[in-house]
Amino acid sequence: MRNVEKLHKEWCKHATEPAVAAELVGMSADDVKEAFYKDLEFGTAGLRGIIGAGTNRLNVYTIGRVTQGVADYLKAHKKSGATVAVSYDSRILSTEFAHYASAVLAANGIKSYITRELKPTPYLSFMVRHFGCDAGIMITASHNPAKFNGYKVYGADGCQVTDAAANEIYGYIEKVQTFDVVASDFDKAVERGDIEYIDVTREYLDCVYARSVGKSRKVSIVYTPLNGTGCDIVPQMLRERGFNDVTIVPEQARPDGNFPTCAYPNPEKAEALRLAVELGKKNGADIIIGTDPDADRIGAAVKTGSGDYRLITGNEMGVLLLDYIFSHSRSLPENPVAVKTIVTTDLARVVAESYGAEMREVLTGFKYIGETIKKLEANGEGDRFVFGYEESYGYLSGKYVRDKDAVVATMLVAEMSADYLAEGKTLGDVLDGIYAKYGKYFHRTVSYTYEGAAGAEKMRSVLNSFRKDPPESLDGSTVVESIDYLTQDRFDLPKSDVLSYKAEDGSKVIVRPSGTEPLIKIYVTAARGGEARIDAILECVEKYLK
Repeated sequence: MRNVEKLHKEWCKHATEPAVAAELVGMSADDVKEAFYKDLEFGTAGLRGIIGAGTNRLNVYTIGRVTQGVADYLKAHKKSGATVAVSYDSRILSTEFAHYASAVLAANGIKSYITRELKPTPYLSFMVRHFGCDAGIMITASHNPAKFNGYKVYGADGCQVTDAAANEIYGYIEKVQTFDVVASDFDKAVERGDIEYIDVTREYLDCVYARSVGKSRKVSIVYTPLNGTGCDIVPQMLRERGFNDVTIVPEQARPDGNFPTCAYPNPEKAEALRLAVELGKKNGADIIIGTDPDADRIGAAVKTGSGDYRLITGNEMGVLLLDYIFSHSRSLPENPVAVKTIVTTDLARVVAESYGAEMREVLTGFKYIGETIKKLEANGEGDRFVFGYEESYGYLSGKYVRDKDAVVATMLVAEMSADYLAEGKTLGDVLDGIYAKYGKYFHRTVSYTYEGAAGAEKMRSVLNSFRKDPPESLDGSTVVESIDYLTQDRFDLPKSDVLSYKAEDGSKVIVRPSGTEPLIKIYVTAARGGEARIDAILECVEKYLK
């Protein structure tokens, strides 16, 4: 058991950063427990946590400690000349954290290339590859509420580090004493050239444009960057691609880490797109598009015949894009490959295979899609990759980056909307046609939150309960396939704390803890019966969650 009081006293003695020092002084006993009961966990998704003082919070000291661990890892693999790409989103303290990480790298003799302004997460992936860096650091908490920030680490291939590298980096982080970390003066490091400001927007956008499919540009768009990094680059892309009927939601047009218009700036949620939909109704927009704060995910809604808007889920948009790319591309590789995650709809496989494409399946996390591209390249087959996506609204066409990219996804959704409108169809019409042709799968993702020390123990208890007494049926249909991805050896996939149960009728339940938030996620698929069937299946598994 950690001595949280001792740690609190140590931080009170050594933490001199004004905001952190002030918070430490005012902590209650409960505050001390929550802030110090553990270190922020580092994994393949990096760090993510509430901004504040303590080992379980994100602050300059936890940023410095993990950066020193990254630096030690790089020095162990490359004695000199290592370089790192660094960027950041619109969140509170993102700029300061990015500058401090670069300053710690400089003190270790590691050069960093840093953006002068906030940029999307896929832009960081592109930087790593463009400059041939050994690693990348992105300060972001994606679509989390305003109180969070985070720290993602990328490998030399521009992909988020996978399990082996993350575990090795964590080993170095554990050896770092928080208050022994040394950082250079940022401005002086810039003057010396140890930190270099860069801009590769033109090169990045040229690669995005190379993935263009569509011909028509006649579509009315309402766009919202949700006060994040899409604010400049997405409108620039739309202008340059000839989409001239674009209206940006004014309240969400500029960066603001407080996210004043929605508590949860996640384009998966209807509330995040509420202002965009209201504006769309006023001007009759054909399509609503929103990107999350670090512009790697995209949400959308399409106008219906009644003038209202139909939200397109992540599973649905992925199927639409997959079908559109294969049906409208002027050139496709031989033996094309598409990739989806295990929690993404099986309809994607049906659609891909109808076009003669191979569908590969990977664990949850876009890094595994990036890893698949890398494996294809290693076999001289990189050009076979056409499209990859995950149900959580992340998409990638092409291999110029190794992460989901809302910029290229926005371009493709705009092109797809315009092309189908030219054919007399909306995206809703096309989606209904796909369902009529291949059958409709119903999906729902339910998240259960377990915050703090007690929550972490509860999460472990829930997962153990599933393992000890797995469900035998899903609403009357016998479970015919149970997979524990932590122990299975049937599939060529890394070990992962994920449980899957498939019933005889094709219904499915997948259970996994989030890698970035204190959540357990339940993914439910109903092969028949619609939403009522999903409700019934959820009732079967809720006993494990109580």
